[in-house]
Amino acid sequence: MRDLEAQAGATGTVGIGMPGAISPRTGLVKNANSVWLNGRPFARDLERALARPVRLENDANCLAVSESIDGAGAGLPVVWAIILGTGVGSGIALQGRALSGRDRIAGEWGHNPLPAPRDDERPGPACYCGRHGCLETWVSGPALAADHGRRTGAMLRGEAVISALRSGDVEAGVTLERYLDRLGRGMAQVINLLDPDVVVIGGGLSRVPEILAGLPARVAPHVFSDAFDTPIRASLHGDASGVRGAAWLWNAP
Repeated sequence: MRDLEAQAGATGTVGIGMPGAISPRTGLVKNANSVWLNGRPFARDLERALARPVRLENDANCLAVSESIDGAGAGLPVVWAIILGTGVGSGIALQGRALSGRDRIAGEWGHNPLPAPRDDERPGPACYCGRHGCLETWVSGPALAADHGRRTGAMLRGEAVISALRSGDVEAGVTLERYLDRLGRGMAQVINLLDPDVVVIGGGLSRVPEILAGLPARVAPHVFSDAFDTPIRASLHGDASGVRGAAWLWNAP
């Protein structure tokens, strides 16, 4: 930070995207999948170390802000942004500003249960949060790999499952179909509540074209509407989008 300010010849503002959120009741971190942060005064520690105010926001909300301002959702009023990677999260931007919510849990999608679970999906895999069957245990990158392993006995990383799919592996294709079906059900639940103008997907799985191409047809049957044409797009700014959104936090009052 000091190096950047020296180059700019000015004092900068600091925005940080983080897992989980700062509890408005205690000022401590809650809901972070980086569990060592939970219960810690992260915001206060940063402000003390940097000797200035710091704005912190959930990393998925930062993604939504970035993509709402000048990304895949530029100019659209309601942007729902999903992170599909080692974990699963989502954030909401309204008119370019993060919707944090009263308890800073707006957009906490990954720890809702999989909608309309089939018998073979109950109770679902164990989640670090203490529950079973959270969406994160079904539609994250590691969840894709784990599902393939349970069905085939082949313990592959998610990237290897996608490579096998592209090489014509039938079982990998079936794994992707299960993944898309579950992701489609999970997304439709939020779309029915929020009715966003666009859905933007970030995280490592956003770089898998087969997922982006297959999603609209898997979401549509579960949306309570006479038609479903909401755009589903990969984030324009890729892995940098959350950091950009954190910087944009200082545009909000």
